[in-house]
Amino acid sequence: MFRYIIRKIVYGFLVLLGVVTVIFVLFNIKPGDPSLMLGGQHSTPEIVQTIRKDLGLDLPFQNRYLFYLNDLSPISVHNVENTESIIYLDSSKYTASEPFSVGDKSIVLKYPYLRKSYQNKRNVAQIINEKLPDTFILALSAILIATILGISLGIVSAVNKGKFFDNVSFIAAVAGMSAPSFFMAAIISVVGGYTWSSQMNLPVFPFLFALLAACVLLIKYITKKTHFPLSFKQFFSWSLKGFILGLGVWLVYVIFYSIFNLGDWPVISSTFGFPGTGLNPNGALVELNDYSGREEYHWENLILPAITLGIRPLAIVIQLTRSSLLDELSKDYIRTARSKGLSMYKVIVNHALINSLNPVITAISGWFASLLAGAVFVEQIFDWNGIGKELVSALKNDDFPLVIGVTIVIATFFVIINIVVDIVYGYLDPRVRLN
Repeated sequence: MFRYIIRKIVYGFLVLLGVVTVIFVLFNIKPGDPSLMLGGQHSTPEIVQTIRKDLGLDLPFQNRYLFYLNDLSPISVHNVENTESIIYLDSSKYTASEPFSVGDKSIVLKYPYLRKSYQNKRNVAQIINEKLPDTFILALSAILIATILGISLGIVSAVNKGKFFDNVSFIAAVAGMSAPSFFMAAIISVVGGYTWSSQMNLPVFPFLFALLAACVLLIKYITKKTHFPLSFKQFFSWSLKGFILGLGVWLVYVIFYSIFNLGDWPVISSTFGFPGTGLNPNGALVELNDYSGREEYHWENLILPAITLGIRPLAIVIQLTRSSLLDELSKDYIRTARSKGLSMYKVIVNHALINSLNPVITAISGWFASLLAGAVFVEQIFDWNGIGKELVSALKNDDFPLVIGVTIVIATFFVIINIVVDIVYGYLDPRVRLN
């Protein structure tokens, strides 16, 4: 087990090294000179040359790469005498301790130094520390929504295999996986925070169809034409079917009304006012009060971006839970439990669900790390003050230290989560350690 853990940690380190190398190479072969941007329009060649020397841009490519790796490494070599050296142990840059020295070089233990932003000269680590918590809260909220709803709807789909609920959840899952994040963010921002903020005019027709379907079910039960006991599940099922059918009829009417300019049909076109969400189309978690000058938390601003970010993992969790649970329900021990008189509810909760959650947990852990990277478009549209929005700004301004710093943090989350999941799997199933 120890060798297995060490192997996974080494693989993770190599992945991080590869990420750093690729980003470093891409930014150093692209056209443009950061020193010209930092010097401004009226900078002289002397000023530009001084900036290049300060940033280490006058050095050969391989030297710049090794010096950057030296800054990132928690154990690194630094010069303790020459203040002009690019690896001089400057206390304003490094928080370090010196176990021992060799000549003018010192082996130090330190926090990784991500250098300073080209835009505002602030430490990249400080910027990430300020922005990352908001993105972490957003990603965590989104994955909780996806987990709770996804597992619940996946169970409903598996129990009702091939039936109406299963077909509806499949259509919703495909739509959720197909819709790009920026597209859904724009729609949800406009609909949830603008159009539906104060009041939404909903069509009456789909609700009339839902009521009609429930009445038909009741009449069939009263006249003894049903072969099943009347229950809330049956009422909900028939009402939902009626609502979706009525919604389809209403959508067809709206399309034909727009294309062919049909006359107004009061029965289908009538609407009623529904209370709005009261949410804003954009806004940060922490905002400054213009009157008091103090920071205030606005948790309501988290709702729309969290829903938007959770749509795609929700679709994945639904399908994974459904397929894994169906596979588990087909096994012999489930049939034995059912033959002993256990209800479907107890069989699922006490036996099948627990054994079918392994692939779901793997997907959830991977998606949580990816949401930290995938929140870029969502944060931009909702004006969420997170690390994704900061990354977009850094890319626009060729801010290499900030871009690579954010990339390293996101990649580190990926690696750590994957290592933890692999170790847990290796502990639970020894066969995994042999592969």
